[in-house]
Amino acid sequence: MLAALTLLIALPHGAASHAVTEAEPPRAHVEVDEPRPFGAECRTDVEGSEAVAYCHNPYPEPDRVRLHVECEQWWDIDSDGVPVEAGPASTVRLTGRCWKEIRTVWVSHDK
Repeated sequence: MLAALTLLIALPHGAASHAVTEAEPPRAHVEVDEPRPFGAECRTDVEGSEAVAYCHNPYPEPDRVRLHVECEQWWDIDSDGVPVEAGPASTVRLTGRCWKEIRTVWVSHDK
């Protein structure tokens, strides 16, 4: 036991650490996929009781966009437009309306 301890102390510093490193199994290189940008860029405009949105998709994957309109009056019917595909490098126009004033509009996205 004393001879083994003497030998370990007598080894150069790099030799002792190198022996431990070689005993460990090699680690696999794991690549992590970073999320790719997705989604059309949309701008909305409200004029009176009509809403319009223009959505431009600069990415290679298609984006399904949908216009949602919430009306100001409680008796006025809110609406959700049909999904429209904005293909790569294309712009789509979405429209919606209320009978009276519009409270808010937004666009949802789906792959």
